[in-house]
Amino acid sequence: MDKFNNNGLPQMTDYDRYLWCRAAHHKAYIRMGAHISTFEGRRGVHFAVWAPNASRVSVICELNNWQADRNPLIFVPETGIWQGFIAGVKEGDLYKYSITTQNGTVLDKADPYSFATQPRSLSDSSEELTRKNASVVCELGRFEWNDGDWMEERRQGDIRQKPMNIYECNLASWGRTDDNQWMTYRELAQKLVPYVKDMGYTHIELMPVTAHPFDGSWGYQVTGYFAPTGRFGRPEDFMYLVNEFHRNGIGVILDWVPAHFTNDFWALARFDGTCLYEHEDPRRGYRKEWGTYVFNYGRNEVRNFLISSGLFWLQCYHIDGLRVDAVASMLYLDYGSRDGEWLPNCYGGRENLEAVAFLREFNEAVVKECPGCFTCAEESTAWPRVTGSVSEGGLGFTFKWNMGWMHDTLEYFQKDPVYRKYHHNQLTFGMMYQYSENFILPLSHDEIVYGKGSLLRKMAGDEWQRFAGLRSLYGYMTAYPGKKLLFMGSEFAQWNEWNSNANLDWFLLKDPKHANMQSWCRDLNLFYKNNRELWELDNQPSGFLWLQCDDSENSVVIFVRYSQGRKSMVMAVCNFTPVPREYYRIGLPYGASVWNLRLNSDDLRYGGSGYSVKEELRVEDIPFGKYNKSLEITIPPMACVYYTSCLDDVREGSPAHYEQHSECPVDESKARVKFEYEWN
Repeated sequence: MDKFNNNGLPQMTDYDRYLWCRAAHHKAYIRMGAHISTFEGRRGVHFAVWAPNASRVSVICELNNWQADRNPLIFVPETGIWQGFIAGVKEGDLYKYSITTQNGTVLDKADPYSFATQPRSLSDSSEELTRKNASVVCELGRFEWNDGDWMEERRQGDIRQKPMNIYECNLASWGRTDDNQWMTYRELAQKLVPYVKDMGYTHIELMPVTAHPFDGSWGYQVTGYFAPTGRFGRPEDFMYLVNEFHRNGIGVILDWVPAHFTNDFWALARFDGTCLYEHEDPRRGYRKEWGTYVFNYGRNEVRNFLISSGLFWLQCYHIDGLRVDAVASMLYLDYGSRDGEWLPNCYGGRENLEAVAFLREFNEAVVKECPGCFTCAEESTAWPRVTGSVSEGGLGFTFKWNMGWMHDTLEYFQKDPVYRKYHHNQLTFGMMYQYSENFILPLSHDEIVYGKGSLLRKMAGDEWQRFAGLRSLYGYMTAYPGKKLLFMGSEFAQWNEWNSNANLDWFLLKDPKHANMQSWCRDLNLFYKNNRELWELDNQPSGFLWLQCDDSENSVVIFVRYSQGRKSMVMAVCNFTPVPREYYRIGLPYGASVWNLRLNSDDLRYGGSGYSVKEELRVEDIPFGKYNKSLEITIPPMACVYYTSCLDDVREGSPAHYEQHSECPVDESKARVKFEYEWN
């Protein structure tokens, strides 16, 4: 962070100008914006802003009583940047740029590269919110990180072969104070971090914390691409939160929005009186559906801005991964548009070639400059090779949200069990494209808002069946190939849709049904994390085998997940009807003679029926289907059951035994010390 502590002016060097003009300045934030500096023995701030079409730019701030004629900046023609030093401006001061356009109009604009924005509170009136849009002078180099072990470990290995079980979270509504105010970043560090750790999640995904004016946008209409929102505290407070997650072994993913930006007059829109960050033609530069502007990815300076923003969070805030929002809207010029409302590319097609080039450049920059970090695409179409390497024609993302799996699976679970046999293909079709991308299975916030109903309400049947169905869904999802994501509140089966303006319904945990669901999710998460079969070969067909995929009449699916080398196995047995299946026989391939029960969603401790199942299954020499061996199993009603086994040729005392011992699945949940979490 020493780069933010300047003993001179952070002006652009010749090399900086070269990079800037080539759209290769991926650390533009160390030159642009407001930086506390020392010049000719005086302490102050150096300002730099890109406004190539302005006739004059001045800094207005508290020191000059917001007078535009007091501190004009100097124009550097070859870059389009205005810059200058003002002595006496200090940490925490509010400021803006006063920009005079070519026609004489004066615009007061927030700094696109500011590290902090004017704080606000829930009690602010609409008038106060309109005024609270200034940037804040902020020095980032003071926070002392102590997550070195985490940072070193994340550089090692391939995240695609590591466990990833994500808790998606909105900081404004996960938990609130007694008087219904937002928790601060540091308060969240004291409550959210231990909760996520106790629940066994490996990562947390934060809905955008980048500065945004409108609460109802949930952070997705951004005005400050380099500033964490001041709603919950200062930048160093957010650093503290990230640091605490890392110290507790939890990775941090940040939602990042390069697809569009808000039309607020004081922010990026028509920044110097012209369409600087957006296209002039609304058929390219305006997203009618959302009322936002689309970035002009063909401009070098815009690509500098966006790539610098992405890398900034990874480098300066130690964020581990970026989930890129609304990628489909970036890829297609006609996204959400009717005929006549969009312009084709130079070849007459609907693909946004500039956006494709930008995404590839961005993902390559992450790989090169942030080893161990990753990117996730929220991409809902069949665009090919989203996670393919750029060198082979892909977009270069590490992961893609599997929206097809999510839609098919939720549609299936919403159907009455009587009719599920007619829709069995919704469970199995996903395997047709499973290995075309590196997938994350998302049950995200998008599925429980705008009248869609909570996950619990989506489940069919009476109340018992709803809870049983949700437990079986989570069990099925956890065993299915792909990384996992679950939105907050779903882990304890919140009845209501998510309300971004209120606390989660934590009071439901007083009801055993909801507390039992939370226990099921906790034990699932711990089992997932401690059993490499469920994540090591997510992206390889050799890690998966259907044992039963076509029993639509009984709505049963059974599959096996393998560890590397197929040394150990987890078998997921799923019955998606309320009718128990007794004496159910399945054929088995080579290798295992005994299977042991590990988790059962129908267990009484999770709110199940407690239907009797065997703790141990022994393989018999009875041919069944295409296999010479088989076993007989009882499958509880509306349940997902896990059995585990190891290869028979691993014997105690053999060289392979000691390697295998640590890989054989262990029911860690029984040894877990329960974390008592109390809400005031």
